Amino acid sequence: MRHKPISDARFFFATAPLPCPYLPDRVERRVVTELFGRDATRLHDQLSYAGFRRSHGIVYAPACPGCDACKAVRIGVDGFEMRSSLKRIRNANADLTARMSQPVADQEQYRLFQTYQSSRHSGGDMSKMDYLDYQALVEDTPIDTFLVKFRDAKGTLTGAMLADRLSDGLSAVYSYFDPEQPKRGMGTFMILWLINEAKRLGLPYVYLGFWIEGCNKMSYKARFRPLEVHTADGWLPFDEFTSDEAAE
Repeated sequence: MRHKPISDARFFFATAPLPCPYLPDRVERRVVTELFGRDATRLHDQLSYAGFRRSHGIVYAPACPGCDACKAVRIGVDGFEMRSSLKRIRNANADLTARMSQPVADQEQYRLFQTYQSSRHSGGDMSKMDYLDYQALVEDTPIDTFLVKFRDAKGTLTGAMLADRLSDGLSAVYSYFDPEQPKRGMGTFMILWLINEAKRLGLPYVYLGFWIEGCNKMSYKARFRPLEVHTADGWLPFDEFTSDEAAE
C-alpha cells in the first residue's frame, strides 16, 4: 500500500519481515509510529485518513515487499445500502441491547474474548493473551475510544466492540462475540450498529481497517456499500479496484 507523506516531525519505523498472517507464502512488514502527547488525536485523525490503523498506542500501515493486497476501506454512511441480507442480520439481533462505556476491561469480557479466540483463531497470537494483555488491548489508548457491549434479553454478554472516534467518522478497532450463535452474524451486526451510530452523530464514515482480496477472513467487509478504498490518489470507490467476484 502506498501512502502520502505525513507532515509530522515524529519518527516512523519499519518492522522486521514476518510471515503474513493472512496470505500464504507472503511476508508482512509494517510502518509504525507512536501516538502520544497533546497532538495524539490530531495525528490519529490524519493517519486514519491516510489508511493507517491503531492498536494500543501505535498506528500502523502495511509496507510489505512485493505485495499491495491490504487496502484500507471505509463505508460512506449517508449512502449506505441496507441490502436484504443485512436486514435479516439486523432482525436476527433485535433482542439485543447495546450499551456504550469507557474502554475498561473486566473478567466477563475476557471470558467471552477467550471463547471467541479459541473458536475462531486457535493458535493465533491473540489466543495466547492473558487478562493483562486483554486489559491493555482495551484500555491502552491515547485517544477518544469507547467500548460497546451487546446483551441478550437475559443479560448475557453476546458481543463487544472497541471503536475510536475520529473527526470524520468512527473506526472499528476490534470486536468479538459468542461463536456458539452463528445465525446472529454478530460481526456484521456490530458494524451495522456502528453505521447507525455514525449516522446519529452526523459523521460521514465508518472505517473498517484492511480488506484483503483472496482472504476469507476479510471478505465480509465487501458487503457494506458504498465502500471506498484508500489509494495513493486518495479514497476511491471500492468497485474500481476489485474483481466482480470479490465485490459480491
